[in-house]
Amino acid sequence: RSSWLLLAPLLTPPVPVITAQPCSLCPEGAHRFQWIRNLVPEFGISSSHVKVLSSPAEFYELLKVQIKTAKQRVVMASLYLGTGLLEQELVDCLEETLEKSLQVKGSSNLRVSILLDYTRGSRGRKNSRTMLIPLLQRFPKQVRVSLFHTPNLRGLLRLLIPERFNETIGLQHIKVYLFDDNVILSGANLSDLYFTNRQDRYVLLQDSPEIADFFTELVDAIGDVSLQLQRDDTVQMMEGMVHPYQGDKMAYCEIANQRVMEVINSARTRQELHHAKTFHSSQQGSSLLSQQGSQAGGLKPEPDTWIYPLIQMKPFGIQIDEMVTETLLTEAERDARIYLTTGYFNLTQAYMDLILGTRAEYRILLASPEVNGFFGAKGVAGAIPAAYVYIEHQFYSEVCYLHQQERVQLQEYSRAGWTFHAKGLWLYLAGSDLPCLTLIGSPNFGYRSVHRDLEAQVAIVTENKALQQQLHQEQEQLYLCSGVVSSSTFEQPNRYVKLWVKLVTPLIKNFF
Repeated sequence: RSSWLLLAPLLTPPVPVITAQPCSLCPEGAHRFQWIRNLVPEFGISSSHVKVLSSPAEFYELLKVQIKTAKQRVVMASLYLGTGLLEQELVDCLEETLEKSLQVKGSSNLRVSILLDYTRGSRGRKNSRTMLIPLLQRFPKQVRVSLFHTPNLRGLLRLLIPERFNETIGLQHIKVYLFDDNVILSGANLSDLYFTNRQDRYVLLQDSPEIADFFTELVDAIGDVSLQLQRDDTVQMMEGMVHPYQGDKMAYCEIANQRVMEVINSARTRQELHHAKTFHSSQQGSSLLSQQGSQAGGLKPEPDTWIYPLIQMKPFGIQIDEMVTETLLTEAERDARIYLTTGYFNLTQAYMDLILGTRAEYRILLASPEVNGFFGAKGVAGAIPAAYVYIEHQFYSEVCYLHQQERVQLQEYSRAGWTFHAKGLWLYLAGSDLPCLTLIGSPNFGYRSVHRDLEAQVAIVTENKALQQQLHQEQEQLYLCSGVVSSSTFEQPNRYVKLWVKLVTPLIKNFF
């Protein structure tokens, strides 16, 4: 059965029809996930270029080092930039690097592009915008700050819905941090909690110019349809662009779809040409090798790791991440193991149905109430951890009703003084002790990720045992801080859910 056929009912917008086997171009390097490249560009790299980070402090130090050494470009996409001392240090690093770049040549090639969400980045008097305005004022030709505003927040809704609550309608949720040709994929935002005691995931792709180019173009495309921050803290659209909440919604979404799909499709075309060129070069290399023994030199080693960027922007009609994730869950064979983790357990109905109805074993890691990011929050937000407990209990009850407790296991992350924000999955094929695929990035596998927000993650497929071991250790380290959920879990006093929360949760679960 072809994985490609499973995608047919989901395709929006349409993708090219496959007329040959996905891996016909390079059969020796074929792997079972090459069908993904029918949707997105495939980047083949050496596993030595991939480094898995494990702690917030390591992530923060890496950001600073990368900013300080950047020569050509710094591109950062995040939900928001915090306003504390650690965040100010990042801004200071940017300022220092920009200043140095001017001193070297007088007119610098260094460009800094920052993409944030408008509503989250504008919250409060001191916010992401006020943190970045000094850079815009001092380096107006080198710095660009784009603030994405969802087209779904408009009219009376925009006027009436208060600050904070307006963020539930839709956000720019992508987290990509790149510096020259080095790319960090993560679920972490640019905020002090994410640099100290909020557990997330982080992967560094080193010396990967094609991947860096792709994400630069993607952030540029979203930036072009976003509001541009000005030096006086006002915002304006680029000339000729439809306004996200004042202009025609359909026209805006159509332009946004075209810009993003243009990035994806042009990168796919480039990579297909690159694959063809590499294949013919390797054929010639083999011929040379047979003639000259070990002197075939000059050829790069064959890639043993493949990177697939998965984009989800339902407001623009782009559902690639959803398609790939559903196909991976559908195709997971009996005795395969999937470790799936999310900081906010609120799976879509489609994902729940696939988990409960397919054959693989699942170990699902989620936040215990005490490490939920909303724990202890004031007002209505303080009830959100209880709502997640209620959703978790409902899912667990369904697992028990179907007698799937052995195959589908829930585990709660718990660590004193920490919060939990890690998301993604690791796929272990039947009979294997190491994962061959991981998903890492911004999606939480919930309704928001699929339907409301702008999301991006990558599928990393590798045949290299050392990298597989890195990914396995990452998974084990996260799951070691967890306990298995059982019926007694929900009898604990801290799992008590008030009646009003139970009544309200079904009505609001699609907003958090």
